[in-house]
Amino acid sequence: MIDSILQQILVGFFVGSIAGVLGSLMIIKRMALVSGPLGHLALPGVALSLVYNFNMFLGALLSILAGSIVIWILKIISKLHLEVLVGIVFASFVALGFLFLPMEHAEEALVGNILKINLSDLLISFLVWLIGLFVLWKIYSKMILLGISEELAKNEEIHPKKYYLIYLVLIALICALSVKIIGILLTAALTILPAVFANNLSRNINQYFIISFLGGGIGTSLGILLSKFFSLPAGPLIILIFATLFVISLIFKRK
Repeated sequence: MIDSILQQILVGFFVGSIAGVLGSLMIIKRMALVSGPLGHLALPGVALSLVYNFNMFLGALLSILAGSIVIWILKIISKLHLEVLVGIVFASFVALGFLFLPMEHAEEALVGNILKINLSDLLISFLVWLIGLFVLWKIYSKMILLGISEELAKNEEIHPKKYYLIYLVLIALICALSVKIIGILLTAALTILPAVFANNLSRNINQYFIISFLGGGIGTSLGILLSKFFSLPAGPLIILIFATLFVISLIFKRK
């Protein structure tokens, strides 16, 4: 029992900490809603994983990648704006997911189920955490510069398409990993809320990175721990903890 709880808390920290850092870049680039559609693209894969009993992370990741490829292809062959294409594919994948999703598993898909977290999830989360942390440490300052001015970044020989691709791949991985913890409905909140209160409390870029990282990880782990204590779903508790921290951060907001 203790081993199971420890696994869940560690997975929560690994996923939440990287999600917080990714969210900090979303705010700078005003991409706050990116993780929401990506999370919803996971529904068909999540539904199939529940029906055929294979790893939910794999199902979610493949579904997100498939949706992203469809959006990319439609962007090439059509003249529609990206926002329109995202809306079309997003709605189609959600509809497709509900066709496959057994109603008895609907709650698990929508708000997560940490009881399903196992050793393989811990190992995958740790691997993604290590890789994600290393990559983010390397690209963070460059992504900040891209968020401020793409022209200035190009003058520094920073190629926007390359770094945006790396960034979106990391978001896809975290969205897929977070499905068991918070479900597909709350993925945007997991990335945005830690970054928002970090933005209120930090005075420089280094503080912004550290507070987003620690706030995301500790807040997610705390939500999982409280869910055990109160016998409530972890996903909604995690988001409410972050929302509370955001309100508190407004009081101590830097001047």
